[in-house]
Amino acid sequence: MDPKPHSLRAGVAAAGVLFLAVVAPAHEGSNPSLHSAVRPLPRVVDLDARKVALGERLFRDPRLAENGRLACSSCHRLEAGGDDGLPRSVTNNGEPGPVNAPTVFNAAFNHRLTWRGAFRTLEEQAEADLHNPRHAATTWPKLLERIGRDADYRRLFREIYGRAPDREAVLDALATFERSLVTPDAPFDRYLRGERDALTPQQKRGWRYFVDYGCIGCHQGINIGGNLFARFGVFADPPGLRDDEKVYLGRFLVTGNKADRYVFRVPSLRNVAVTAPYFHDGSAATLEEAVRRVARLQLGRTLPEEHVADLVAFLHSLTGRWRGRSLASPPETEHPP
Repeated sequence: MDPKPHSLRAGVAAAGVLFLAVVAPAHEGSNPSLHSAVRPLPRVVDLDARKVALGERLFRDPRLAENGRLACSSCHRLEAGGDDGLPRSVTNNGEPGPVNAPTVFNAAFNHRLTWRGAFRTLEEQAEADLHNPRHAATTWPKLLERIGRDADYRRLFREIYGRAPDREAVLDALATFERSLVTPDAPFDRYLRGERDALTPQQKRGWRYFVDYGCIGCHQGINIGGNLFARFGVFADPPGLRDDEKVYLGRFLVTGNKADRYVFRVPSLRNVAVTAPYFHDGSAATLEEAVRRVARLQLGRTLPEEHVADLVAFLHSLTGRWRGRSLASPPETEHPP
């Protein structure tokens, strides 16, 4: 079952169409960037620090929601993996929602946002969540009236934007903060920059298998994913598939195109070791289970357990740092939601 180097691999692109890519072996001494198939995250992102701070305040403020129960940080916990750790996120009435919350870390590098790829920009997604009846469930007049009662908000918006809080400024602040949520200096990033000892021998084997099995066909680019669509279930249907539950219909709910049934945005694998459970429905509790399932459904392979272990070790090397702390480490203190 050991994959052969320089093999011709099939990947899955938008709407489940197959594409072929020649990939080189990722053994020690080969080009670690594979001709820019993957790239390290930038260590510095040039943003207005005042907008970032204001955006973070808004991101953590439950007053943006009509009932005051949910902040953006309720489903995207920055002290953890940028998600909520639940199979399906809790809605504003306390009930489970339809999908698993993707991480907000590095989301600015995805070509589309949400599992269905419904939005192109962070501003579009933020506005949709503010209006979503399961999330903030608010309107602009009500939201602006609530935050306009806060003297600090009025002062900050005047200082930064030269005017009282309005739709454009609120969305710009939120999106600017989200663009700051970059987690550089994962061991794999350091390896790509030339630090050969940044990966353990097992992680290097996992990187080789990641390339040679063809995982890199869908998980590449700066976010190691997040830049194309794929059908979930190429060689077999995923467990629990139901046409009567919207979570499984994927991009079809955006386009109405029958070819987009079961098609989802390929997720970024950055920080994947700290964002369990996995998939759009949160149905895989562990990284090992997720690797086995993807191999079976997307590649038509049953992997040897030692290869699964090596792949999981490699995926752990994708855990980056935020504000000086590895996301693999527990925070010293937690901010209120």
